[in-house]
Amino acid sequence: MIRMSPTRITRRRLLKSALAVAPAAALASHITAPNLLAQPASTVHIAPGPYKPTWESLKNYQTPDWFRDAKFGIWNHWTAQCVPEQGDWYARRMYLQGDKDYDHHVKTYGHPSKVGWMEIDNLWKAENWHPEELMNLYVAAGAKYFAALANHHDNFDNYNSRYHRWNSVNIGPKKDIVGIYTRLARARGLRVAVTNHSSHAWHWLQSAYAYDPEGPLAGVRYDAYTVTKADGKGKWWEGYDPQELYTGRNLVMPDGFKTVAEANAWHKDNDAHWHEEIPASNPQFAERWFLRCQDLLDTYKPDLLYFDDTELPFEQYGLSIAAHFYNSSIRDKGHLDVVVTGKGLQPDHVGAITLDIERGKAQGILAQPWQTDTCIGDWHYNIATFENHRYKTPKSVIHSLIDIVSKNGNLMLNIPLKGDGTIDSDERAFLGAIATWIPKHGEAIYGTRPFAVFGEGPPDVTDNKNFNESHQRAYTAEDIRFTQKGDTVYAFAFVWPGSGKLLIKSLARGSANLPKPIQRVELIGGGPITFAHEPSGLTLTLPDKAPNEYAYAFIIRT
Repeated sequence: MIRMSPTRITRRRLLKSALAVAPAAALASHITAPNLLAQPASTVHIAPGPYKPTWESLKNYQTPDWFRDAKFGIWNHWTAQCVPEQGDWYARRMYLQGDKDYDHHVKTYGHPSKVGWMEIDNLWKAENWHPEELMNLYVAAGAKYFAALANHHDNFDNYNSRYHRWNSVNIGPKKDIVGIYTRLARARGLRVAVTNHSSHAWHWLQSAYAYDPEGPLAGVRYDAYTVTKADGKGKWWEGYDPQELYTGRNLVMPDGFKTVAEANAWHKDNDAHWHEEIPASNPQFAERWFLRCQDLLDTYKPDLLYFDDTELPFEQYGLSIAAHFYNSSIRDKGHLDVVVTGKGLQPDHVGAITLDIERGKAQGILAQPWQTDTCIGDWHYNIATFENHRYKTPKSVIHSLIDIVSKNGNLMLNIPLKGDGTIDSDERAFLGAIATWIPKHGEAIYGTRPFAVFGEGPPDVTDNKNFNESHQRAYTAEDIRFTQKGDTVYAFAFVWPGSGKLLIKSLARGSANLPKPIQRVELIGGGPITFAHEPSGLTLTLPDKAPNEYAYAFIIRT
């Protein structure tokens, strides 16, 4: 399993935590120019139905069986931020003097006062993207749903957006990425997820309005601060307003900083907070966000909507989107058949939407179905991860999938694409490897439910928090995980015992976990297994050779 550096972990936790946000008055004091976005003419309307935009109403939600059965999805976390091949958050970090991405940008493209983020959007051409081939690889690897990134914090829509002209049909790839992926996934029997991260653009992208505090261009504002729609005349972006992309001057770094340390401290206390509230200085952004998200749902009709937010974005707007999505499903299908995910749910909101744990997992069985979203490397493509062969291993991901499913969860796994739309040879080999295990063991994964206990062995994580996978210990021969389907129990071992015997204490004769006598035990890929069902446990006599190199599933019939 690849582990992020302490610096990366610290930054990620800082920026992604649900921190206390600055009061509206403090935010307003940093506004140095009026917002340039026009207020949308539309007002908020949601589909009629039983769900209202309140937590109390949304708690009547029940998770559809398709999600509980699917267990494994694959995600394309793909934006123009993959073009530089530097990993996560390039659109923000290229404007932070002293950051490695700032240095890369100045060296490769030019100073961000002259060559800003919008120019990278234009460089994203997806010229070698073959989505049919990719989707076939995902199906072969065992995915039952596919997730397309609809927009990221860089505020660019990967679909034919009616409310945001900065989108992949008009600029960059000149393709409806979400639409193409949706059609191909459904043709292969996959459910479709879309991920929406853009509610954070109004603060996350404010670094584009800052300046170098040090060096020869100290005090020179970056492109977002100065560029206007009129400046596009005769250029590739003629007719497009850059302020619509950059979101307007919401949290602008004030003049006067003379050191990188001072600037970083300001960013930490202001635009680096993981704000969920409606921006006091720019409430129009929240309304426009609602319209963009509603348009995404109504046009492509996904089965799952993922939010990169603590609970739901933008207060009443987020509640309205969830209610609209639920009611639309009932209207279109006659029953509720969709999923909304969010992070860090308050106890009294559990069940209203589905909990997502980013780069983490649950301690034990959760009463409500949940999801892990994680990646084999960085979320956005990082060439250094490939060159140093530091992706997660197939074994580590298979082990995580088993553990997550045993605890009533799903795994949504990102395989990052390069800017041109291809995957590298290590990613291709990774997909080929898990394709040899996941589909073959599908009986013990897909359509299962948690057993009486999730497993045996010491705790592998100590909480249910985001990013706890970085603390996970390696599994040993002591570790067992269970799933169940009807009267059949499936037991997974992570390590092939050197003794030739495997003792499963939780399935002891007379145990309340499994009161019925065991009639037969089979090893997937290995045939019938000799066993002894005793008060001390279920002892399995194993073949001399393990059937694969990853993990081992036993079918226990009563």
